[in-house]
Amino acid sequence: MPILNSVAAFQPEIADWRRDLHAHPEVLFDVHRTAGFVADKLREFGCDEIVTGLAGTGIVGIIHGRSNKSGRTIGLRADMDALPMTEKTGAPHASTVPGKMHACGHDGHTAMLLGAAKYLAETRNFDGRVALVFQPAEEGGGGGRVMIEDGLFERTGIDEIYGMHNWPGMPVGQFGIRAGGIMAATDRFYIDIEGQGGHAARPQQTIDPIIVAAQLVTALQTIVSRNLDPLESAVLSVTMIEAGEADNVISRTAKITGTVRTLDGNVQDFIEARMGEFVPQFAQSFGARASIRYARGYPVTVNAPEQTAFAASVAREVAGADKVDAETAPSMGGEDFSFMLNQRPGAYIFIGNGDSTELHTDTYDFNDEAIPVGVSYWVRLAEMALPIG
Repeated sequence: MPILNSVAAFQPEIADWRRDLHAHPEVLFDVHRTAGFVADKLREFGCDEIVTGLAGTGIVGIIHGRSNKSGRTIGLRADMDALPMTEKTGAPHASTVPGKMHACGHDGHTAMLLGAAKYLAETRNFDGRVALVFQPAEEGGGGGRVMIEDGLFERTGIDEIYGMHNWPGMPVGQFGIRAGGIMAATDRFYIDIEGQGGHAARPQQTIDPIIVAAQLVTALQTIVSRNLDPLESAVLSVTMIEAGEADNVISRTAKITGTVRTLDGNVQDFIEARMGEFVPQFAQSFGARASIRYARGYPVTVNAPEQTAFAASVAREVAGADKVDAETAPSMGGEDFSFMLNQRPGAYIFIGNGDSTELHTDTYDFNDEAIPVGVSYWVRLAEMALPIG
């Protein structure tokens, strides 16, 4: 595997950065220590420009190449935030902050991009500019969208942008990518059902919203199984049902909450419209009333075909042709890098994390053996996208 020798040489240093970040997790936009750590490193490396304050704590380090005949700027993005979870890895570098942990590997993403920044600032073997984007609040806060609203692309001149995420179960040294939808849109729905409450011993005098809710949970599944083209992909999951206060009272109301995941905007539109029609009509058939609020979250993460083919070629150079799956299966998880890909062409790639536990579990940890692979990918992507001569 042709990992860059100098990158492999300072892998332990990058791993130390990663473990420091892991031990001090921060969530959403409140990543001040992490952002300070990143900014200090970028200054130490000699970045030519450092843009701060995007989405509050977002940072962009810009490195100039040996020349700028191309006039192009390539963006490389890493997320910095952790999750509100209690860590149970028992690792020496485990979280020191109660109720917060890096359970998705953003500590590794940040450290790898810092490693690339150090290498690129030393060598500058490219023609143009590389913008290293460190983003807060990927885990539910939409930090990517907020950075865009705060002028990310206008202030940095980024022409194309690329992202990377570690992938448990994929061997270290391997990559997965695909053109089109690679991560799902993450929508939520909130259903309020109103019936007629009463004594639990006289159900005939009530309109039981719990019965409506129980039947509706099953009926909602038919939207995917019977209304949607079987060749399309969607997930509709009910995740919460709330009703009642006493064991001898039939409640007047019930609530259903859940999520919808789709990989195509047309499918997303269809499910939202179908649920809006179906839910009130279904409740009415029981004599109850129901309303639905459908809230769109992160959009589909869509890889541009040309940039995806390019990213795959970079990954092949780093890992070897047999270690890159250019038709990898998409994930129904969400990713707010989607907002950036809606504004600029680019691609999002998975990098193997080996035999670790799954993302968002309290025993997950980023695999430091992946660091040289990820840093080499970032470096070669910048150099191949902005070749000298």
